[in-house]
Amino acid sequence: MTELVVKACGPMTSLQDRGRSGYQRFGVSPSGAMDMRSLAMANVLVGNAPGVAAIEFVNLGGSFTCAGGDLRIALVGAGCALSIDGTPVPPRTSAILKEGQTAQVGHTRTGTFAYLAVAGGFAIKPQLGSLSFHLRSRLGGLNGAALQADDRLPCIIQAQDGAPVHLPVNEDDRDSPVRVMLGPQDDYFTPDAIRTFLDSEFTVTPQADRMGFQLSGPAIEHAKGFNIVSDGIATGHIQIPGNGQPIVLMRDRQTAGGYPKIATVISADLDRFAQVRPGSAVRFSAVRRDEAVAAARALKEQIASLPDALVPVRFSLTTEHLLSTNLIGGAVNALAPKMSDLAP
Repeated sequence: MTELVVKACGPMTSLQDRGRSGYQRFGVSPSGAMDMRSLAMANVLVGNAPGVAAIEFVNLGGSFTCAGGDLRIALVGAGCALSIDGTPVPPRTSAILKEGQTAQVGHTRTGTFAYLAVAGGFAIKPQLGSLSFHLRSRLGGLNGAALQADDRLPCIIQAQDGAPVHLPVNEDDRDSPVRVMLGPQDDYFTPDAIRTFLDSEFTVTPQADRMGFQLSGPAIEHAKGFNIVSDGIATGHIQIPGNGQPIVLMRDRQTAGGYPKIATVISADLDRFAQVRPGSAVRFSAVRRDEAVAAARALKEQIASLPDALVPVRFSLTTEHLLSTNLIGGAVNALAPKMSDLAP
């Protein structure tokens, strides 16, 4: 059996896919990749469906050795660099990790989360329909845990041959405001509080994890107190507890909560928001329902079109390749006299 062997990785490196659905009424968090778009791109590069489980990195990278066969791999997200036995792999490009070789994943540089996909995915039994690891319940992952050194990930056998491919896609606009829809409890806040929320800049604090991002900024004033009867939570809900500081609930969120929710990050902007690093600033912009729906449809169509955007890589731009290629078509001596100057 072909396996990907973990040699080293950072804490909270885990398996994540599209998450588990249909169990929130039982109190089960959906979990799933924090950046679904990057997960989809990594999977498409190796020929998988967009939601297949991949390895999610949080800030730090890791190293992995291939055992028992070759694997096609791809890394996408947060400006991470991938190399195989020290040879760099271009960004958003698939590569063959041969038996015995080691893939090195660098730390994140432009965000927090990155994804390493393997062709065929992992031969691991899902829990409640998903491989996504949820820390607090110990659901999913490898044996109910995050990854650590010496773990062995069995891989589903799939054809690993063929030329590498590249995915030339545009990066997200990280400077534009994160779009939200007001509610469902915006009536629990004064008009001035809503203006403050939409007109102010907030900072992502170090208290940010897969469950939620705590923000710091101007206090948001409640109009009816900060306790409500606990109701359902959706990914992207923005709670305002008693201290007036927003908490954006993320993939590992609880399924019910008792703080009023001033707004909800639209689904099309969740991936971009998840990549905002602690210490970075963020602003919010309110949109209508029809705009949120249109953005969600556009993202769905973009992910569906990713396979059509793949570009074959004709060769690897390595030192060995350059040395073996004749790059000179001729030579001219700029100091030599012209033929016309030599005429009698």
